[in-house]
Amino acid sequence: MKKVYVSYCLFLMLAIVVTFPCSIYAQHKNLSLRGDLHFGAVLPEYSNFVYLVNEPVFSGEISLVKQSFGKNPWEKLYKYPEGGITLQFTTLGNRDVFGYEFALFPYVQTPFIRKDNFIFYNQFGLGLGYATKKFDLENNFQNVSVGSHLNVHFNFKLGTKLKLSSTTWLNSGVSFTHYSNANMSEPNLGLNLATLYTGLTQIIHPTPERINVPDEAHQPKHEFAFILAAGGKHTRALQSTVYFTSSASIEYKHHSFKKLHFGGGLDLSYDSSTETEMSAPGKNDYKPAYDYRTGIHFSQELVYDRFSFILQEGLYFGLTDQVSKSPMYNRAILRWKLNPSFLVHVSMRSHLHILEYPEIGFGYFLLKQRHEK
Repeated sequence: MKKVYVSYCLFLMLAIVVTFPCSIYAQHKNLSLRGDLHFGAVLPEYSNFVYLVNEPVFSGEISLVKQSFGKNPWEKLYKYPEGGITLQFTTLGNRDVFGYEFALFPYVQTPFIRKDNFIFYNQFGLGLGYATKKFDLENNFQNVSVGSHLNVHFNFKLGTKLKLSSTTWLNSGVSFTHYSNANMSEPNLGLNLATLYTGLTQIIHPTPERINVPDEAHQPKHEFAFILAAGGKHTRALQSTVYFTSSASIEYKHHSFKKLHFGGGLDLSYDSSTETEMSAPGKNDYKPAYDYRTGIHFSQELVYDRFSFILQEGLYFGLTDQVSKSPMYNRAILRWKLNPSFLVHVSMRSHLHILEYPEIGFGYFLLKQRHEK
């Protein structure tokens, strides 16, 4: 318990250092402070967790929050979302093997239902986490979940806010957290946490009166883009080598709705780790063509102004994956349209729930055609 107490003290000290100047700044800006406590468990995704996890998960977090009020039509379209940045400390179910995690991540909270005294929302956050313990062949060989101190931290919440006074709201809900190093170091099984949370949001300065921006009529159109991406990965053999990966894609999107676009495309990908992966016993039939994969994908894009979140479901066609033998692949993409012609995005490729590798991509919009009236 002494180690937990010291860690919580360090977290509180860091939170004060971060939020004290922000709270002074918030007196002149549209900002709030939010604090939440979590209680839950590590999800037993792998059998080894059943034996290693020996205590519940406890988390504490403090957030700096900015509430939108309608400066552009997108804010009204999404029921006036809020954005913020969160500093979190959490236990991981076994302090001796997994240690603790400190995380810092921005988030976006979007209401499903917004009333004067009640809000039901979903929240996405993505940032960085620091694990105090990682895999070590001599001193911590049981920790096959975390291969590096620095990890990607993903958080999703479903929650409610109940108005207690003109400046205070009560938060509560359920939270899911995943963190791993995106296969940039091995081992990399990652950890999944499920928690219940409650806390308070304190408004430091009232939100300005909402601006009623007129709704803009949506104009459906076709969109074509060519994208090149590159990244790196580790093999599953606990090697330190980072293998080069790349991909080229031709995408089609139909802007069916203002917030939601549907489409598909063709993919060609390259994975330089294939020969190493196939050098294991029973996999000695490697051919240079196996470094390449081809496929067709379907996509759903959730749009917010120039930013979007994309899910893709792909099927190998022609050059298939000779390592995993999976018939399909997936990608999750965060994309930013720099201007009407160029885009940049960060993607994570996977085979269902098994993460493969991240990539950074750049693209060019080949053609943007509106429907004729």
